[in-house]
Amino acid sequence: MSQRAEVAAAPADLLEYLHSDPRGRELAEAIDWGHLPRQVAIIMDGNGRWASERDLPRVEGHRAGITAVREAVETAARAGLQALTLYAFSVENWKRPQAEIDALMELLKEYLARELPTLLRHSIRFTAIGRLDGLPDDVQLDIRDAAAATAHNTGLRFVIALNYGGRAEILDAARAAVADIAAGRLDAAELDEERLAGYLYTRDLPELDLLVRTSGELRVSNFLLWQIAYAEIWVTDKLWPDFRRADLLQAIADFQRRERRYGAVAPAGA
Repeated sequence: MSQRAEVAAAPADLLEYLHSDPRGRELAEAIDWGHLPRQVAIIMDGNGRWASERDLPRVEGHRAGITAVREAVETAARAGLQALTLYAFSVENWKRPQAEIDALMELLKEYLARELPTLLRHSIRFTAIGRLDGLPDDVQLDIRDAAAATAHNTGLRFVIALNYGGRAEILDAARAAVADIAAGRLDAAELDEERLAGYLYTRDLPELDLLVRTSGELRVSNFLLWQIAYAEIWVTDKLWPDFRRADLLQAIADFQRRERRYGAVAPAGA
């Protein structure tokens, strides 16, 4: 009988973070830390439902969701993930009441101001993707400041998708490629998947391996449509404000149980 391959141990920094979380520690000790998803992306759904179940205004659900963001980011950083992308505000979200939009923008500004020391302490590099020029000027400024302050960090790439849409991203990439073709900087015959991917917002991020969605909904909501081509999808019924570090570890553990074939057939006897 062949012996099970040696599994890389959990990072000591992560185990320390999980010292009061028995479920998290159990999951951390079961994960093979030598075979992590390169990038995890999360559709943070359920804030409004969480608030409604408690007879609270919707904004309180968004506020409660900040705790989940904090735990996901710090867990990902301590775990050694290369990148974590969170879907915070879509191009469709402008249809919401103006008061809710204003509250979301203020919460984003508060988050960046309060969490910057944590980002620096854990060498987390922050960036944002989407049609950022469509955001309020003060939000754009805070995003630029946070990105500049963390630009030389070498740990987790923490990405927030704002005024983002997967179709909009592909359209923007296509327009940029067409402009380069028209200007003679690119031969149309040389435009392939790899080159087009170089025009996407995510061009300098690692491959997306795992997409997580909360609230039990089975849809991708126009998020990272190009990037999820071969990503594994993990859905939890938990609403986003209830999502905790052990839930992210559970997603990673389940990811490692998947057989990823990329369209090929598994070898006989595998």
